[in-house]
Amino acid sequence: MENFSLILAVVVITALAFDFTNGFHDTANAMATTISTGAMKPKVAVAMSAVLNLVGAFLSIEVANTISKGLVDETGIRPEVIFAALVGAILWNLLTWLVGLPSSSSHALMGGLIGATIASAGTGAVHGDVLVTKVLIPAVAAPLVAGIAAMIAARLTYTIGKNAHDKATSKGYRAGQITSAGLVSLAHGTNDAQKTMGIITLALVAGGALAPDSDPPVWVILSAGLAIALGTYLGGWRIIRTMGKGLTDLQPQQGFAAQTSAATVILASSHLGFSLSTTHSVSGAVMGAGLGRKGGVVRWSTATRMFVAWGLTLPAAALVGAGAEWVTSFGSWGTALVAVFLVASSAAIWLASRREVVDHTNVNDTDEPAGVVTTAVAAVTPPPVGTLTDDLPATVPDHVPVETPAKPPATAL
Repeated sequence: MENFSLILAVVVITALAFDFTNGFHDTANAMATTISTGAMKPKVAVAMSAVLNLVGAFLSIEVANTISKGLVDETGIRPEVIFAALVGAILWNLLTWLVGLPSSSSHALMGGLIGATIASAGTGAVHGDVLVTKVLIPAVAAPLVAGIAAMIAARLTYTIGKNAHDKATSKGYRAGQITSAGLVSLAHGTNDAQKTMGIITLALVAGGALAPDSDPPVWVILSAGLAIALGTYLGGWRIIRTMGKGLTDLQPQQGFAAQTSAATVILASSHLGFSLSTTHSVSGAVMGAGLGRKGGVVRWSTATRMFVAWGLTLPAAALVGAGAEWVTSFGSWGTALVAVFLVASSAAIWLASRREVVDHTNVNDTDEPAGVVTTAVAAVTPPPVGTLTDDLPATVPDHVPVETPAKPPATAL
């Protein structure tokens, strides 16, 4: 019993660690556009997002129930299985954070859980109908719906405000951005914090601490909310840079359209119990808003890398989760070995991130290449009259007379 209590405590702590990585990994979902357009200062933005994530954690438990009761068969699942699932999810979160790619923490968690469950109890322990209807279909539909809605909303805002003064409209849309960013943060808390609640609840049921089909206890809701809020406050600056500057260049009107559209999709899915990826929703909305402005472009090189990461998230986390479960099946020493591997890998990724630090002071800097359309326009556009450029010829043509400067007079010694 003592060993069991220890593994259950390890699972709960690891789940909260995942929730922490979820917070800083997904801060960009709420605040990237607000920071990139200058509507809020970076540190103030992440602080507001952290508070609203905590509040959102208490608004609903529908998504938590989808994870704890619907995705896998909770009978016969050992705490070690959930620990292995969390290892896969955490490592995928950290790897994608290191390279600045907005991938889905939700899908990393569910991929790890599916892989570990199959390794432990076989494919029959995974509820395929729930996986398809509440995970895979929303994963495809959410970015499309949010993107189309954001593109239409952005075009409407420019059409309606085409005769208004730019300075006045920009100020108004910045205020709207702050409000909509708060709404996205609240929605993130109602959706993503609940996933950790569901995992901890599943572990408690698997360990016999809770009866099957139980709702998350209050202490689970509070601890999950605090963990995701702390991670959000620290800020995933690398992903904020990609989301805010790497995908497209947004004006306040577009930022407002993107965040409002994404928040609507996320809140609706939380109400229906869909385990939606907030990353997919917000990324789709940002790209839609980028195309909603005349002359706006999307940097498809960055978007393509992001799409590849989305496609790899579930299977990659599942493979790591399955491998971790196989090692833990050898007993306590196997579980300890997986724990050491998780800590060592996390430390190595953090040390690698120190080679190029991204924080609130340089989050709006970007080395991303311009979009294809932008590059083409720049190539055929002549420079302004009287502007010196670095593209002038290095040598002077023969027909241009060159005056030779007179030699200075010799001085008598």
